[in-house]
Amino acid sequence: MDLHTSEPCRRAKDFASRPHHLHIGGEWVPAASEETFSSYDPSTGAALSTIAAASETDVDRAVRSAQTALEGSWHKVSPAQRQRLLWRLSDLLEKHAEEFAILESLDSGKPLRDARLLDIPGAINSLRYFAGWATKLNGETVSVSPPGEWHAYTVREPVGVVGLILPWNAPLMMAAAKLAPALAAGCTVILKPAEQTPLTALRLAELSVEAGFPPGVINVLTGFGVPLGQAIVDHPGVNKISFTGSTAVGKSIIRRAANDLKRITLELGGKSPVIVMPDADLAKAIPAVARGIFGNTGQVCNAGSRLYAHQAVFDQVIEGILEQAGSLRIGPGLDPETQMGPVVSQAQLERVSGYIDAGRKEGATVLRAGTLPQGDGYFVSPTVLADTSHAMTVVREEIFGPVLCGMRINDHNELDAIAAQANDSAYGLGAMIWTKDLSVAHKLARRLKAGTVRINGGGLDPALPFGGFKSSGWGRENGREGIDAYTELKSVMVAL
Repeated sequence: MDLHTSEPCRRAKDFASRPHHLHIGGEWVPAASEETFSSYDPSTGAALSTIAAASETDVDRAVRSAQTALEGSWHKVSPAQRQRLLWRLSDLLEKHAEEFAILESLDSGKPLRDARLLDIPGAINSLRYFAGWATKLNGETVSVSPPGEWHAYTVREPVGVVGLILPWNAPLMMAAAKLAPALAAGCTVILKPAEQTPLTALRLAELSVEAGFPPGVINVLTGFGVPLGQAIVDHPGVNKISFTGSTAVGKSIIRRAANDLKRITLELGGKSPVIVMPDADLAKAIPAVARGIFGNTGQVCNAGSRLYAHQAVFDQVIEGILEQAGSLRIGPGLDPETQMGPVVSQAQLERVSGYIDAGRKEGATVLRAGTLPQGDGYFVSPTVLADTSHAMTVVREEIFGPVLCGMRINDHNELDAIAAQANDSAYGLGAMIWTKDLSVAHKLARRLKAGTVRINGGGLDPALPFGGFKSSGWGRENGREGIDAYTELKSVMVAL
């Protein structure tokens, strides 16, 4: 069956084309100001939807709704019931997986096959993983030493109303990764999708009603960072903020949240190093390095954007990456054959192009590959910048596009020197190592200042904590640490 005449595609396009309101207290309501904005298809530049633009007044409505649910209907829901609700939501998402994949591709421009194979399964896995934690948030008994007899113990309680502010590069997967631990912990949420990619969050809100979540537990507000994101951060009724996005915005959130000491989790920018040692299995390393920078058009916080390849294999690695890039099918997200789609917006296209021009002016050799499609859309070629150095802007700053900076390293025994180069960055989100020598791999892993180190491959899993050192963020998402971040720890001491 042709994709464009399929029932999931019809449903996705019908959903995308209709006007969208805010989801507050279980109801769909217009913004208090009645203002709207447009969402665009990055593959064509055409408008997709008209979306309600929330403001401070809407945040106050949503917070009151979330507080009412937190103290009422949601407070009465047992951990086992929360677990079942998250499973129901995951089952509904799985049932409508193709529709969500098409919506995600329409809204963000990412290849449909990536949405099918990565984003939708990733969202389902997050919901199911954290569903299991809902019944396991235990405290412990503690031995204490004052005179007399005592019973002392700890309990974990939900932190309260949480504001979840999403990025545009993986909208549904990030929505699930933040919603799932917050709900499993017993919090109520205000979810703000990025203004560029609001559709799958809005559709997920519809599924949450069908799954049986009480009104006010999940509220979805659409709009811009200013005023909407700021109003969520500033509201005294919001107890915690979880934000994924740029380091600049993360710093602003820290300053604003200091007014009432909100709990904060920040997953911010990255400039992740990829180290290829002379003994690496290049047949595996080269395509992996290419996927690591060209996947999702380079719009990945953990993208391997700085390549440190040993001089013995540097030229071979660069040639192989360019060959991989040249073979990529670049095109609209909904084309099933597309392997690399557009960047998300005209502004992002200009940003990436500006960095490439800056690299050229600073002395980098610009190597481009791939044939761009004809017509409209925000397309940029896979690009390798050779002859780069740490003095260059393109090496120091996050580009968030399909641009790789290549640099040579020397004697593989000088692990401290290699690690020093890789660590010479304001960021510390991730790092990748390619070598057959596991002793070298483990030694390098210990020396790298990064929240996640992958050796000879690997990806993300909801069981593994994820976050960064330095300017890449505060705290961790996923794993036990990810759900603990949505709780407060209380100590109780009883005289017997």
